[in-house]
Amino acid sequence: MSLPILGLILLGLLFVVILGGFPISFTLIFLGMVFGYIGLGERVFYLMTYQVFSTMMDTVLAAVAMFTFMGYVLESAGLMRRLFHAVQLLCGRMHGSLYLATIFTATLFAAATGIVGASVTIIALMAAPVMLKAKYDVKLSAGTICAGGTLGILIPPSVIMVIYGIMTTTSIGALFAAGFIPGLLALTLYLLAAAVVTTRNPELGPRGERSSWKERRAAVMDVWAVLLLFLVVIGGMYGGWFTPTEAAGVGAFGGFLFAWARRTLSWSGLRDVLVESARTTAMLFTIVIGAQIFSSFVNFTTLPTDLQTFVQQFQINPIMVIIVICLIYVILGCAMESLSMMLLTVPIFFPLVQGLGFDPVWFGILIVCVIEISLITPPVGMNVFVLSSVLPDVPTGQIWKGVTPFIVADIVRLAILIAFPVITLFLPQLLKL
Repeated sequence: MSLPILGLILLGLLFVVILGGFPISFTLIFLGMVFGYIGLGERVFYLMTYQVFSTMMDTVLAAVAMFTFMGYVLESAGLMRRLFHAVQLLCGRMHGSLYLATIFTATLFAAATGIVGASVTIIALMAAPVMLKAKYDVKLSAGTICAGGTLGILIPPSVIMVIYGIMTTTSIGALFAAGFIPGLLALTLYLLAAAVVTTRNPELGPRGERSSWKERRAAVMDVWAVLLLFLVVIGGMYGGWFTPTEAAGVGAFGGFLFAWARRTLSWSGLRDVLVESARTTAMLFTIVIGAQIFSSFVNFTTLPTDLQTFVQQFQINPIMVIIVICLIYVILGCAMESLSMMLLTVPIFFPLVQGLGFDPVWFGILIVCVIEISLITPPVGMNVFVLSSVLPDVPTGQIWKGVTPFIVADIVRLAILIAFPVITLFLPQLLKL
């Protein structure tokens, strides 16, 4: 059997198995090993051993573990709730102020951990009771939480970026830098979407209680160390003072030190944080190993080269190819979980995009943006189902309606990033990454 045919069978089988609900990591390892043995023989075992060793020795993955620990520490110590309260007071008595506070807090939490499910759960537990008590619209409240939770995979650190970087040998530091401005653009468009909706219908976001400047100042002073920690970690990473791994170490130690100094983290809480961080990190490491084994076998087949030859013979405008790829991702996102979708398609699409002369960092950010859209689009929007498990009294149909303004904002952002690649590549080029 020829390698291209074997590759097609592998992709088809992986698609079916993932839709069947099997674990992604072990599926990738098993299928990659079995089909690799069929196509390459005993060399696949050497390849598998090398992939496991190289993954465990990659210092960048240590950044994922420490940023994860930082996020869990800040939440377990109650510091994210205090931060949300401070932002809520600063937003004042404007209509929809709680929506704005939720999005701001989600952005800051995204800068602490790049895990989507954790972001949605924690933001929901913080913001949902407050918004419902203030008689905010249930649909828009749920939509704001879902949309804010997507920022965890775009604003560095991002687990998705790490996996993409390892699969494509793209600089993870450059990806982190490239995600910063698109992340701020996402924040701006989300705030604008919430503001437009509440301006047209103020009843969706009633004014909050009046607070004095003294109360606002006290709330900010209560979380000043957390804000300083974010500035040091993010500023140090983009200013060239720290590598991403070093920045993660500073953030993890700083978050733990602040929680210990405030005596807001008990021994049992620390144990839970360590267990959750270890469990999440182990899961991510296993996924990365499986993705490397799977990608390596796909690269041994001629599928990527055949696809590139097929596209080039039609002399299509390269930017149209990018648009078509984005549309394919949106369609796949309606039926597949985001990480599975990326692991299935990147080994095929990346060589094509690289052959057309596009920057791999720019393409990586586009993939992340499209995955963000898939996280909140029906019928398999992961954030929506995570939120449904946290807020079982809110019907899923209402959540779908609430995310609509933010889906529009995401599509506008994607169009801007495709039309103006300089927005994505400015920081990596400035920092010479």
